[in-house]
Amino acid sequence: MSNYKRNIMITGGAGFIGSHVVRLFVNTYPDYHIINLDKLTYAGNLANLRDVEDKPNYTFVKVDICDYDAMLTLMRQHSIDGIIHLAAESHVDRSIKDPFTFARTNVMGTLSLLQAAKVYWESLPEGYDGKRFYHISTDEVYGALELTHPEGVASPISAHEVYGDSFFTEDTKYAPHSPYSASKASSDHFVRAFHDTYGMPTIVTNCSNNYGPYQFPEKLIPLFINNIRHRRPLPVYGKGENVRDWLYVEDHARAIDTIFHHGKTADTYNIGGFNEWKNIDIVKVLIKTTDRLLGNPEGSSSDLITYVTDRKGHDLRYAIDSSKLKRELGWQPSLQFEEGIERTVRWYLDNQAWMDNVTSGDYMRYYEEMYRGR
Repeated sequence: MSNYKRNIMITGGAGFIGSHVVRLFVNTYPDYHIINLDKLTYAGNLANLRDVEDKPNYTFVKVDICDYDAMLTLMRQHSIDGIIHLAAESHVDRSIKDPFTFARTNVMGTLSLLQAAKVYWESLPEGYDGKRFYHISTDEVYGALELTHPEGVASPISAHEVYGDSFFTEDTKYAPHSPYSASKASSDHFVRAFHDTYGMPTIVTNCSNNYGPYQFPEKLIPLFINNIRHRRPLPVYGKGENVRDWLYVEDHARAIDTIFHHGKTADTYNIGGFNEWKNIDIVKVLIKTTDRLLGNPEGSSSDLITYVTDRKGHDLRYAIDSSKLKRELGWQPSLQFEEGIERTVRWYLDNQAWMDNVTSGDYMRYYEEMYRGR
């Protein structure tokens, strides 16, 4: 029997968003036992959690969520009453090259967790009472929105006046266009089906693009910061006209905390920043900020911009309407985008050792050695 008030399993907790959620829960709830499950693939890095790894209410387990028997054993071993499921393959370009891996992890991995939770929780005298399965998804499952004002501006004050007056809501129909978004859409459907079929207390959230510290540098913002520092090309798809809504990762972690504790069972919440930017305008902001912090002449890295062939099936615009979350649960973003970008660029420039370790792959060899034979 656990001595903790709650025993929360967080999957993918060594990844970008997951590490921020783990840190928040470990530090905010010392009476919760936080069990971090991560397979430690290329995007999982325990260096993201050095500051909490010795906390008494934190446990890390290296495991594949697709291993159903292991999931069931861990739920029984730790008396799990809550699951926050973030583990996923998430890079669209990788999904285009290898859709099978995305289907395995994102669909079958989620199904493995759902079935293990169902079997364990239904075996308890109280059944599903006090339990929660919280599944984190993406805005990409909704497809794409029209870009009604394609000229745009570099720093939008009112996004709908610049990019369009339509947004993804919780009632928007699913229309995924990439193997990645299709795999996430499928996993969302399984989560909702387990509520409708078995009565499992589930909840789903769909979030916009995240940015901030500890993001794996295959993603636009950390990749470009690092490339500017090293005077490498900045590859921009097409003409850079694609629009995304950006949210600072710590604000996403706060939203997850709020929804896990106060969200309605079987409901869906969209999480966004009301902060739309064209890719090319993001690149210009990154150049301006990074050059300034590096002491370079303003705009001197603009010559690094390199336009490349557009991604297959590249959705033009995503935009999240998170007004329901603000209205019902009181959450809203805490940072203005300029402050968030400043913090983010400073973090990557101040943590070049972390970046070098990740880009070299040394951390993967370290984990392979650490867990060999276990």
